[in-house]
Amino acid sequence: MKTITEGRKILVQNKKAFFNYFLSDFLECGIELEGSEIKSIRAGGCSISDSYVIIRNNEAFILNMNIAPYDKASNFTHDPLRTRKLLLHKKEIKKLSDKITLDGYTIVPTKIYLKKGLCK
Repeated sequence: MKTITEGRKILVQNKKAFFNYFLSDFLECGIELEGSEIKSIRAGGCSISDSYVIIRNNEAFILNMNIAPYDKASNFTHDPLRTRKLLLHKKEIKKLSDKITLDGYTIVPTKIYLKKGLCK
């Protein structure tokens, strides 16, 4: 399911999020990945259907994002369900934190794509 829209190559999409949640705001951010994780994502070995975002110590993290181990990697493979840091500015994290605590929002990822060679 790789489609190209507006200079972006969509690799993974969370169709359940559009059905289960009312989506109001959208935000683009980077993901801190290890070496073999990006190769696995490009090969289609990623799932975000059960993942969500939390704010801890003024940093944003994504939980339950499943990235399958890359089969051609050496013995230094990654944990498929490890917690990954999201790359956001402090103002954006503060805004998200306020929405979670005051309004009771849940932050869910809707898609993973490549933009200018970077995973967003």
